[in-house]
Amino acid sequence: MTDQQHSHQFERGTDGPKVIVAGVDGSDSSFRAAAYAAGLARRQHALLAVVYVQPVMAAGAALGVPVAETTDEIAEGLIAQIRDATERVKDIFDVRWEFHTFRGDPYSGLVKAADELKADAVVVGASEQAGHRIVGSVAIRLVKAGRWPVTVVP
Repeated sequence: MTDQQHSHQFERGTDGPKVIVAGVDGSDSSFRAAAYAAGLARRQHALLAVVYVQPVMAAGAALGVPVAETTDEIAEGLIAQIRDATERVKDIFDVRWEFHTFRGDPYSGLVKAADELKADAVVVGASEQAGHRIVGSVAIRLVKAGRWPVTVVP
């Protein structure tokens, strides 16, 4: 392939990220990840896409638990927290950001979000659940997918 042919091909992330996906779930580590991603987005002049994956809990729904309402409330609460944090720092720096919700398990939801939003990078918080050290966390699964640079924030 000649240099001229090569220069016309799109390469994800070669000029720095244009879209950074940050997964949030309400945990402290996910908020640290979102803050870290916001700093990256600011420095790179990238779009920060904050993503909450609403879990699908068929078992809870079968027992009459209003799961959809509960996860919608969590999403609304996350939006409010993010907007509040954005207002507090708006005079310090400006970050273009969007909030997205997807349904499913956290790994599949973040993969779908990263694909649909054409993410150049994914930032997630380290798992705070002890069982993930054995089974594998969402972060480890994202890294193993090898489709985007993944940053795991403690």
